[in-house]
Amino acid sequence: MNPELGRVTDRKPPFKYSAIARVWFSDTDAQGVVYYGRYLPYFDHARTEYHRHLGSTGPGLDGHDFVMRASQVEYHAPARFDDLLEIFVRLARIGRTSATYECAAYRMEDDALMVTARQTVVLGFWDPPRAPAGAAGPGGPAGPSPPPRGGARKPPLSPAGLPPHGRR
Repeated sequence: MNPELGRVTDRKPPFKYSAIARVWFSDTDAQGVVYYGRYLPYFDHARTEYHRHLGSTGPGLDGHDFVMRASQVEYHAPARFDDLLEIFVRLARIGRTSATYECAAYRMEDDALMVTARQTVVLGFWDPPRAPAGAAGPGGPAGPSPPPRGGARKPPLSPAGLPPHGRR
């Protein structure tokens, strides 16, 4: 069983789906107000539940994943510890390898708008790292080479922050 933590709704057109979240103590600052960065997980929660409702959770297409490309957030009013928030989500645009969502979080007690967001995700086409020409692979004369300083090698991105394939 895979319970859904959201619901179909027509309370706030053009939105058709929402999920509920409670503001936990760890989401707040010293004044008991939600820290601005904590709204992003609320939007992620609503977007994930929306996809669960549509039957499309799990890995992306052919093992590729959607990654956040852009997130524009506007703050309208402060949410506080223990508030119940209803986070609405809708798919505003579908591209060839991208999708743009609109989100809005309302405090349930008085239906006050807290935050709005527009987020774009892109399908990541990451190439596996390649050994330099002439280099021995793992188990060769020198054995496996250690990871570069600073952690594992990450695939390069274009100046626009997109994968090198030029797809969007």
